[in-house]
Amino acid sequence: GEPDSALLLFISVMTMFMSGVVAIFEYDLKKIIALSTLSQLGMMMFSISLGLFELAFFHLLTHALFKALLFLCAGILIHGVSNTQDIRSFGGLSLNFPLVTVCMNLANLSLCGVPFLAGFYSKDLIVELACQYSWGVFILCMMFICLSLTVLYSVRLTYLSFVGVYNGGPSISVCESDHSLIGPVVILSFVSLISGPILSWLSFPAPVLIFLPAFLKWAALLF
Repeated sequence: GEPDSALLLFISVMTMFMSGVVAIFEYDLKKIIALSTLSQLGMMMFSISLGLFELAFFHLLTHALFKALLFLCAGILIHGVSNTQDIRSFGGLSLNFPLVTVCMNLANLSLCGVPFLAGFYSKDLIVELACQYSWGVFILCMMFICLSLTVLYSVRLTYLSFVGVYNGGPSISVCESDHSLIGPVVILSFVSLISGPILSWLSFPAPVLIFLPAFLKWAALLF
């Protein structure tokens, strides 16, 4: 009924917000990705609280693909930098791991909802329908703040891992010659490029009609 969905709405928005804030202050690579999963679960619950069950499932599928890619890339980085998970001891890894850098950034962009990657199709639809079923300005503002938090911790993760000077120990093992490690990563990268449109064609036989003013339509991208 109505009160249940209002409670679920509140809990899901708070989950998105708090996991996003904590992820910005976290230095453990796997914890950042786990907190980002938590914030996306908040997104799915938010979708359910608005009664958009199919959309929540669609987001679950696309998110599973690019989050698996993120975790695999994180594992390769941790394995390569002599088993440390602290991203303060990373830096400049794009020189040693060019392919993993490309794939991980692809997954991160997909998570942020950059247009025409997998995450965009599900996330943007949830955001736009939430704007259309608007519950009030506060909930919408919180939703957009949570979106910008996602971008913040993703950019921070990328910056600390791949840009700048290497801060870690003396040994880096180059894992990219190991095809059993790299194979699944390349396959998942390809999938997180194309799974969005394919899954949306399979899930929704008719296109969803959304009527929004222009600034709300652009708001997700602007944030």
